[in-house]
Amino acid sequence: MDIYKIAFWHWMQKNGLSTVDPFFGVEVTPEIYGTPFYLTVEERNKVADFDLSHSSALSLQRDIFIFQCLIGCRMGDLYSLTLDNIVGNILVYTPHKTKDEHAPVTARVPLSERALQLIERYRGIDEQGRLFPFISTQGYNDTIKRVLKKCGITKKVNVRNSLTGENEMHPICDVASSHMARRTFVGNAYKQVKDQSIVSKMSGHAEGSKAFSRYRDIDDDTLAEVI
Repeated sequence: MDIYKIAFWHWMQKNGLSTVDPFFGVEVTPEIYGTPFYLTVEERNKVADFDLSHSSALSLQRDIFIFQCLIGCRMGDLYSLTLDNIVGNILVYTPHKTKDEHAPVTARVPLSERALQLIERYRGIDEQGRLFPFISTQGYNDTIKRVLKKCGITKKVNVRNSLTGENEMHPICDVASSHMARRTFVGNAYKQVKDQSIVSKMSGHAEGSKAFSRYRDIDDDTLAEVI
């Protein structure tokens, strides 16, 4: 069942535009997510340091991907970032997803040395004044897959098939996308501090967000530390 159609009719009823509820009695099954997968710090650094000098196009998209891994923002927010979002060495922005809420979230991300170097490398290149000269989202996602494969990042990860509901094993390079950069940031940051409120302040998740669990996994190392 298309949840957007249901949401539309609920909006119609709420605003007095319709008294008809074609979905009365219909239960919407909540979306089920698989185990979060992302790059380790070592894998991320391997991609960042890999020699792609033979292709400026691949090198540029790799650098954008690494920058996204270092700040953890959504793709829509990444496309709109400019130098005005940098205060000192801290990236400050309001995630588009929360702008229309009563209490919008302000994300604050201290920039690492590598992130600052990437900003300087592409300073002033984008004609629209953004931090990087972007291509289409689809082109970016396709290039991320090519880059990871070229860098030898091919470990198998458990992916839930949204059509069959079954878990399948795929090379991470084949299922990677820009959103994996966000999971890479959140997952590795959470392993460092084990505190959702701290990581959420940087990732732009609302306080106590249930969606946060989609981005990080409590692995065996974390459990062992508790014991």
